[in-house]
Amino acid sequence: MELTLLGTGAPDGLPRPDCPCAACALARGSAGRAATALLVDDALLLDLTPGAVFAAARAGRSLTAVRQVLLTHPHDGPAVELPAGLPPAGRVPDGRELTLISGHRVRAVPMDAPGTGYEVTSPEGARLLYLPPGGAPAGLAEPVEQPYDLVALDLVGRPDAVARLRAAGAVGAATELIAVHLGHDAPPAPELERRLAAAGARAVPDGTTLTVGGFREPAPLPRRTLITGGARSGKSVEAERRLETYPDVVYVATGGGRDGDAEWAARVGLHRERRPASWRTEETCALTELLAADGPPLLIDCLSLWLTHLMDRVGAWDDAIWAEGGERALRARTAELVAAVRGTRRTVVMVTNETGSGVVPATASGRRFRDELGRLNAAVAGECEQVLLVVAGQAVPLRG
Repeated sequence: MELTLLGTGAPDGLPRPDCPCAACALARGSAGRAATALLVDDALLLDLTPGAVFAAARAGRSLTAVRQVLLTHPHDGPAVELPAGLPPAGRVPDGRELTLISGHRVRAVPMDAPGTGYEVTSPEGARLLYLPPGGAPAGLAEPVEQPYDLVALDLVGRPDAVARLRAAGAVGAATELIAVHLGHDAPPAPELERRLAAAGARAVPDGTTLTVGGFREPAPLPRRTLITGGARSGKSVEAERRLETYPDVVYVATGGGRDGDAEWAARVGLHRERRPASWRTEETCALTELLAADGPPLLIDCLSLWLTHLMDRVGAWDDAIWAEGGERALRARTAELVAAVRGTRRTVVMVTNETGSGVVPATASGRRFRDELGRLNAAVAGECEQVLLVVAGQAVPLRG
């Protein structure tokens, strides 16, 4: 089954007409995207958008053989003129299935937002799923028999849709995930590529033709990622984005609770509220045990608090205890953590603080913590496939 993406943008395209934002200013030339429309085997058109005939011609395709035009969502703005020779556009009621003259079977998938998703099966058995902007499948509690070969969806706007599909077995390691409906809320191209790659997905230019159901190597996913940055840089949000398309994530909070500290409790509450409901939280500093065990992805936030806890335990703040054995004990425990990161088979995203860029601490204990955190960050980063520095909310790749 051949799938041609006549457009990959949001309903009003990218850049938006007369929009002054930075994202639209950067989306010029080849970075521009027309409203998303999919042409399947030259026989089925999913979403009728302005300029569809010209978009098909630019992609080396024709709409003359199209036997069915289906819409996924209500279209705002002026009505789109139906090109000559195309059948009238319509929508299939949720749960209904139709068979085209070409032999393709199309089933309407209910959404949790206005619109309709379409599952398309080719005569040879290849299967794709196309979802409308802002939509995720509803009622996916039961596992499906086999994963789709390709899923095209609003991955930037609804990453939880991928998590639902993964939980139901509808997205597997060999499923090709294509981000469409890309608007000015999506980050610029380099960061978009990195964010999608963390989900095992990608974006393609308008006019791209893909083979659905052919052999495909699973997308390479970074198994170990370290994210560092200063205070309020956005590093925790960036870490959560790296795993937001996975249904079962263990969020490891190394800070624990602080009795009587209302401000700290408010911080913890905000973190919990923005995490997906399906994620599980563990408040622990037993990181080596978690890394050694099998299980779902880990998000560890953060290594600097873990180090603080460890330095408390070995008496690192006392110069005499530090000299008499505290330093050796700390080195042994950090070495165990680095070895656990090296040997883990789990997907893990770790957050840490970047320190040492400002004023030299006035106390020996402060300088000791700064030095030890720098050593720990460097050692853990050496074991990670991907290392990111977050500055002012922007992720700067240092490795991977």
